[in-house]
Amino acid sequence: MSIQPRIDDYWTHRAPAYDSGQRRPERWDDDAAMWSSIWSQALPSTPSTVLDLGTGTGHAALLVAGLGHDVTGVDSSPGMLEIAQEHADRARAHGRPAPTFALGDAVDPPFADGSLDAVICRYVTWTLRDPVAALSRWRGLLRPGGVLAVVDSTWFTDGLEGSPPEFVDAYGPVLADLPLALAASIQPTVAAIRQAGFTDVVVRDLAEVLEADERHGAAPGHRPRMQHLVTART
Repeated sequence: MSIQPRIDDYWTHRAPAYDSGQRRPERWDDDAAMWSSIWSQALPSTPSTVLDLGTGTGHAALLVAGLGHDVTGVDSSPGMLEIAQEHADRARAHGRPAPTFALGDAVDPPFADGSLDAVICRYVTWTLRDPVAALSRWRGLLRPGGVLAVVDSTWFTDGLEGSPPEFVDAYGPVLADLPLALAASIQPTVAAIRQAGFTDVVVRDLAEVLEADERHGAAPGHRPRMQHLVTART
């Protein structure tokens, strides 16, 4: 099996546990309010067309749809999308807005140039083999004045030490080829965004997320780390 199918297979099998870690009952209400506020501050105040890349089980896409935006979430893992679709169906059944989801490559999503108001991603940029090329493609999808909103962290400053064996099997062979994965700060991500041609690049440390993780405990397999929101415009 080649590398990308192996990674997609890992996330498909990991999807139920990943989703449970993202939606822990003891903190979900607080998390939903916190992340809705983060995305609301990053995105246009009027209803907009938003693409969530590497949507996973739809955490960001569902919250952003709840803010009144027209959201599509794209992921290359069928298992992740299956759970995301279940959440969307449940939201619609209760009369709440929900995103649509599509199987696709986050690096080169199947959307027309200039067709979107905003592109968002959460915990995706560290996975990019060629961050500048991917970000340049995303910039092309945006209308003039469109918004990019990226959330990520410095997850692997110690390499894969302490990571679950299945994760090591999936990412060990490629980690050295992911320029942002081993970064010691968010600045290489910021530099890639600028190199891709974005302007008005702003970084905000998400202290509220760190505080919540310290209070409740981070997702399984992680320790609390400062996460960062990077916003930019075309």
